[in-house]
Amino acid sequence: MAAILSLVLAGCGAKAANPDDASAGAPPPTQVEREADVNIVKVGDPGQFPLAEAGRIDVAPTLDVTGVVMPDISRNVPVITLATGRILEIHAKLGDTVGKGQLLMKVQSPDIAQAFSDYRQAVADDVLARAQLDRSKLLFDQGAIAQKDLEVAQDTEAKAKVTVETTLERIKVLGADPAHPASIVDIFAPIAGVITDQQVTAASGTQGLASPNAFTISDLTHVWIVCDVYENNLSFVKMGEYTDIHLNAYPNLALRGRIDNIGPILDPNLRTAKVRLEVANQGGLMRLGMFVTATFHSPQSQVEATVPAAAVLHLHDRDWVYVPADGGRFERVGVAGGRMLPGGLQVVNGIQPGQRVVTNALVLQNTVEQ
Repeated sequence: MAAILSLVLAGCGAKAANPDDASAGAPPPTQVEREADVNIVKVGDPGQFPLAEAGRIDVAPTLDVTGVVMPDISRNVPVITLATGRILEIHAKLGDTVGKGQLLMKVQSPDIAQAFSDYRQAVADDVLARAQLDRSKLLFDQGAIAQKDLEVAQDTEAKAKVTVETTLERIKVLGADPAHPASIVDIFAPIAGVITDQQVTAASGTQGLASPNAFTISDLTHVWIVCDVYENNLSFVKMGEYTDIHLNAYPNLALRGRIDNIGPILDPNLRTAKVRLEVANQGGLMRLGMFVTATFHSPQSQVEATVPAAAVLHLHDRDWVYVPADGGRFERVGVAGGRMLPGGLQVVNGIQPGQRVVTNALVLQNTVEQ
């Protein structure tokens, strides 16, 4: 039994010293000690994490916000008809581009028919009143009638003329042509633009001003961009200043917009203010409802630090960098990541130029998590 036990122990020893064991030559794992502060860690070999010195750059701070393209309300013109009746034909529809004076629809209206009837009667009465006045003047010159009879004829002729003018003006107000009597009135576009709203269909009825606007035509040569700017960023926004506009659909197109209005009331839930920009719509590329990025520039420049892009760690919806501390420790510092620069650098706000940071923050973070 003693001999057997000796052989077993010898075999175990040989197995422990087997050179084929993969773990025999592996380096020991990095020792990580967590401090009381969750943003501070201590590593056994801090030299394995290279450091880089933050550079210096003078930049004007910028603010990027998202905006929505909207029509310029002052350039919206409704298309209405004062005539009550039935719509016979529609020659344009929602989304069409129309020119000024283009036929949009035809309306058959009893108001137009009545207006022409009143006009013709007024013309006939005016002809009769003028003939009676001429006869009265002739009789008065012969002494056949009194002065008052002549004055009555003059008054009748004057009233007949007023009636003609009134009925003629009513025909024009209703949109009809006095030279072409008909119960059908043509409705034309008052301006050139795009039909952004339509409230009528063929064979439907219209009640004049009591009905909603048949069409709304928007002049889209100039549009509004409405942005939401948070309360703590309102210092970037100044009335009358210009901003850079970028479209997702046309990334190479650079536009400029002027700040036309800053909302006086903040959204109580989001704590944002509505900022309105006026932009010239070159070639009609901006379409209503498009999302755009507006960049506001601060009038004063400031010194900021630049670090390698890999030194910035995005974690928990925030940006961080690791800076060395005493005793082989690293401290995780929150920063605000800015724009990218040539050479793989990134502008950050939260550390000072000349301060050292870990070149690859993700490697250190993975080591800490493991």
